[in-house]
Amino acid sequence: MSDYNGYDVIASVYNRFNGATDYKKWTEYLVNCFGRFTDSSSGTPRISSVLELGCGTGNITAELAKLGYDMTGLDSSFEMLAVADKRMRDEGLSDVLLIRSDMAEFELYGTVDAVICCLDGINHLYRRDDLLACLWLVSNYLNDGGLFIFDLNTPYKFKTVYAGRDYIFDDEGSTCLWQNCLSKKGDVCDFIMTVFEKDAGDPQGRWTREDGVIRERAYGLKTVRKALEDNGLEIVNISEDLDFSPVTETADRWFIAARKNKVKNRGLGK
Repeated sequence: MSDYNGYDVIASVYNRFNGATDYKKWTEYLVNCFGRFTDSSSGTPRISSVLELGCGTGNITAELAKLGYDMTGLDSSFEMLAVADKRMRDEGLSDVLLIRSDMAEFELYGTVDAVICCLDGINHLYRRDDLLACLWLVSNYLNDGGLFIFDLNTPYKFKTVYAGRDYIFDDEGSTCLWQNCLSKKGDVCDFIMTVFEKDAGDPQGRWTREDGVIRERAYGLKTVRKALEDNGLEIVNISEDLDFSPVTETADRWFIAARKNKVKNRGLGK
């Protein structure tokens, strides 16, 4: 999918600089989706096994595991998964399976009842072929009637919020410089990051520096809907927030729930 190493660079500071994210609220939304949109007549009477694509440091994977779901977390960043693995061990969540793999190329041991991808993970599939490949795999590993729940940063957000803005995140012993570089068309944004961390073991108090880039692409709803349908996935809900509020023209994020039909996917992602 990507040779961009941004998440490897920010793995050690990700949870500190992402502290405003309410993971319990995200988890509540996902559980509500499991209850609202699972169709027992389609083959999946209830959600039990869940795959999280782009699980990162495992915040949502851990929250769902605590609720009794059979969790698998997948991410392409070794460093992010190392943080996730430590968290699972620290919290006694020994049954969680963590897999290092690309969202557009992964393999599982069997099917699952639901696939989730939170915090704009699908936007990271900046090549359209990778988007199709990912959706083919999602459909392939979903049980009939299973759910694919994900969110997207909208084209509106790319052009009005991302734009060309720069940010500085500062915490004791860590600083992250973040620069947005939006393409001329406004559909691709590179997040260029530099992370400085104080070396606690250095008697001279020196700092280390790492640089990385994360790339996202904005997809329109029409494109996403067609890609889902081509792979046997039908949208059953779109909202602009975790409270299921209706979508408006100024939505900066779409929350989408899709259900796998019994009809076998067409394999367009391959």
